[in-house]
Amino acid sequence: MPLQCTLGVDIGTSSSKGVLVDEGGRIVATATLAHDVSRPRAGWVEMDAHVWWSEFVALATEMLVSARSDGLEPEVVAVGVSGMGPCVLLTDENDEPVRAAILYGVDTRAAAQVERLTEELGTAEIVRIGGSHLSSQAAGPKIAWIADEEPEAYARARRLFMPASWLARRLTGAYVLDHQSASQTSPLYDVDAAAWHDPWWRRFAPGIEAPALLWAGDIAGTVTDAAAAETGIPAGTPVIAGTIDAWTEAVSVGAHEPGDLMLMYGTTMFLVATGTETLRTPSMWTTVGAFPGTRNLAGGLATSGALTAWLKDLTGAGYPTLLAEAEASEPGARGLVMLPYFAGERTPILDPDARGVIAGLTLGHGRGDLYRAALEATAMGVRHNVETMRAAGADIRRIVAVGGGTQGALWLQIVSDVTGLVQEVPATTIGASYGAAFLAAAAVSSQKPRIEEWNPMTARVSPDRALAPLYDELFERYLDLYASTRGLVHDLAAGQREHEPQEVRA
Repeated sequence: MPLQCTLGVDIGTSSSKGVLVDEGGRIVATATLAHDVSRPRAGWVEMDAHVWWSEFVALATEMLVSARSDGLEPEVVAVGVSGMGPCVLLTDENDEPVRAAILYGVDTRAAAQVERLTEELGTAEIVRIGGSHLSSQAAGPKIAWIADEEPEAYARARRLFMPASWLARRLTGAYVLDHQSASQTSPLYDVDAAAWHDPWWRRFAPGIEAPALLWAGDIAGTVTDAAAAETGIPAGTPVIAGTIDAWTEAVSVGAHEPGDLMLMYGTTMFLVATGTETLRTPSMWTTVGAFPGTRNLAGGLATSGALTAWLKDLTGAGYPTLLAEAEASEPGARGLVMLPYFAGERTPILDPDARGVIAGLTLGHGRGDLYRAALEATAMGVRHNVETMRAAGADIRRIVAVGGGTQGALWLQIVSDVTGLVQEVPATTIGASYGAAFLAAAAVSSQKPRIEEWNPMTARVSPDRALAPLYDELFERYLDLYASTRGLVHDLAAGQREHEPQEVRA
């Protein structure tokens, strides 16, 4: 007997993940494909968009084959898509990319365009229309960068995509972008009007057709015959518009209601606070929510899992060993303070030239101390973001942790201890692909599923209040360390750009 399922795929920074889910939210099959991004120059982070589609096809095929090998008869009734962002993929009239896709805030190449657009339009007007100051996270300046620096490529550009909308296009032929993603193309989108700001679109994206706007769970179209032949998904299957992975991940754990904060532990760390009021603050990102009537204040660390992976590779020790040694190191990492800005930093300092700093090292420190200092550094970054959000007026009443990093109890505990926050952990932390599958199910179900039933909370991590004085003091040292080293670090960053290898793989 056929088993009705929804299929969700998320294109992430270091891998693409897929999930096949039945009507009750039970995972029928999963698949993952690792990939690299390209870093051709300092501050550049790119990816070949052809990989996004080829990996979708491979994941869909693998999951359907896996389910059938288990004796099931999966019937895909809807497809959910999700991806990292905001990214800038420009294609020609035949949907062929004119260059590699430029990724989100970890790509800092458009600093000159951020400065120019800000000067031309004025900070107050940019914030009034788009909600946020321009930064490395904004997609608009990256479009301008292509026009300025690669005019031949830009001359061929006709359409703008991000990973989720690119998959929707390849699956259905629809040219759409969801409102949440669009709100991160500052300054091209009007946050309060929830529409493209036509004067600035014509000025800064000339020659590019503005995609139709949908909400994340809206149906973009149905699978074409050609896409069905490649993927094995039946022609005519509905496909949702999808959205950026952090927002889809928030959906996957039910952290998308007013008062919720989603904390995503991944290659980077991402925070999304949801409310109904448009909050504007210079150091965070103001966006439209995944659903009508919601607004978000969002932020992100440029490294988190990337930092722990760097230490693992550097020391040659596996994660279990490093975690055990970090746990043996006392809170405060035996007198170490680390700044986690190894790839610059996004919010709240918005400093692409920030760099990693480790202060207090002695010959007596070991790799466990360093690993604990890294975990505490990311926790300090989370605290810095949360305090900035609350100062801007965010009403944070509930915090939900999600992502691969939630599998490590020590990291979760350190974040709660440093921030003083209780974190709820759901049963399923597979991430954005699961949220995409849920949105797809909701789009086609006569009886709307509830994420609380699909994915209930199963754990709570509470802070050790006895550690509050220690971490309060370390947090002040963390802030002071950045302030006191900023000038020197910026000089070092300038020198690094001059000596950066021409091609570095992430």
